[in-house]
Amino acid sequence: MTAPLFQIKNFGVCYGQVSALQDADLVLAAGSVVTVIGPNGAGKSTLLNGLMGLLPSTGEVIFDGRSLAGMGTEERVLAGISLVPERRELFADMPVIDNLLLGSFRRHRLRDKAPADQLDWVYDLFPRLKERSSQLAGTLSGGERQMLAVGRALMGKPRLLMLDEPSLGLAPRIVQEMLDVIGGLRAHGVSTLLVEQNARAALALADYGYVLENGRIALQGPAGELANNPRIAQSYMGMTTSDAVAPAAVPN
Repeated sequence: MTAPLFQIKNFGVCYGQVSALQDADLVLAAGSVVTVIGPNGAGKSTLLNGLMGLLPSTGEVIFDGRSLAGMGTEERVLAGISLVPERRELFADMPVIDNLLLGSFRRHRLRDKAPADQLDWVYDLFPRLKERSSQLAGTLSGGERQMLAVGRALMGKPRLLMLDEPSLGLAPRIVQEMLDVIGGLRAHGVSTLLVEQNARAALALADYGYVLENGRIALQGPAGELANNPRIAQSYMGMTTSDAVAPAAVPN
């Protein structure tokens, strides 16, 4: 059996004395999309921030067969992990092109001879970024800012891309564009851990899913099975039991 690309065991995160995430186990195979869904306050963003080293955590985190114990955020980026946070964290007073080039930081540190060679690919994924390359990031629309945040992360050639609520606040058409791009990353060797409150869209895209409730993994399974689980359908997808009968369709 092939070893997973990414795995966590008994993972937990605390804010001071308050436990926000407990005993989480998760496995992500290379070339796959894994989603974590759940209600607001369940600990989804906490999970990603802990995995990125932004919050103190307990338990094991293993990436490509290597423990990340004791590694800070920068070291995890250098190892090949990128996080696109919910707030996107762009440099609003800098143009699009400079924001993208900053995403090459990892490859500069690794002394890559062509650290910005992903730029044409990112522009192919998001043509609007090329059209607005000289425009200040702070003047972009919400959808364009999300494209820029994802594009910047991809500039570093990550093997694992973690996305926190990429559809938040976006028009349905832009959401579909974003999901199409995320799904297409499989073919480029990029695996994805997707935290998303839009359970219907997330499960339609993902290969496998986890349901996080009250800081614990409450349920897991193949995404299509979760999409047809009556409890998931009713709680997170606004569907009745009779609606949850067809397998979820994967976006083109």
